Amino acid sequence: MRETSKKFHSFWWVLFWYFLFISKAYCQLPSLSQAELQWLGERIFQNECAGQFECLTSWNPGERFPSMGIGHFIWYQQGQAEPFEETFPELLALFNERGIVLPDWLSGGRNANAPWNSRKQFNAQLQSSQMRELRQILATTKPVQVEFISRRLYQSINEIIKQFPTGRQQIIKDKVINLANSQTPYGLYALIDYLNFKGTGLNSRERYLKKGWGLLQVLQEMQHSNPTLENFVAAAGYVLERRVTNAPPEREEQRWLPGWKNRLQTYLPVQRTE
Repeated sequence: MRETSKKFHSFWWVLFWYFLFISKAYCQLPSLSQAELQWLGERIFQNECAGQFECLTSWNPGERFPSMGIGHFIWYQQGQAEPFEETFPELLALFNERGIVLPDWLSGGRNANAPWNSRKQFNAQLQSSQMRELRQILATTKPVQVEFISRRLYQSINEIIKQFPTGRQQIIKDKVINLANSQTPYGLYALIDYLNFKGTGLNSRERYLKKGWGLLQVLQEMQHSNPTLENFVAAAGYVLERRVTNAPPEREEQRWLPGWKNRLQTYLPVQRTE
């Protein structure tokens, strides 16, 4: 009986320290004000679309799928398999949650499939009633799209931190929090925009030669650096260069690298000179 009591006591002692560690490793990011969220949304819209209304429905040259909204959310056809995370159906599901009335052809939410078979067909229908209707919906739901973009970071950051060795998770958590608080709101903008731009890095399919390019990989590259925006931009630049080097030659990803690097520079506040 005494032995059972000792084992029971030992079990709860281990459980106590386990939850104590979990609570320390849990990453509580700061929140953005409504004004900062609006600023963030306009930044992302500028990054993705140069603020152009027509760009809310796009299909880039060299891609096998269209991109929608201020965050260029990827949308696949039925049964299409690609190495990039599809996000537009999840946004449609959030629209449904928020009570936004959608036309029948978009009402499938997470089960909605892109109705175009090719970029040629997509471009031929750019001025169709469906496409104009979709652009209008996307133009009037920017706050919900910003919520969707920022929520992806808050929902995934702890899973990203858990990819590091147990003994380093607290260190990485502290670095992420310091980075998120850097030069408000630029620190959170860098984390949120990069994740929307290149993903979490958790998806094992988003790899070239077994190397990813998401937020996880950027944090891995800067894990021994000070958590400054400058170091984040440098690490992200390296990760994107590696992606281009490892990409299949037929994708010709080097053509996008200058624009990607220009985007990273927007994470740094403009220094005013007196």
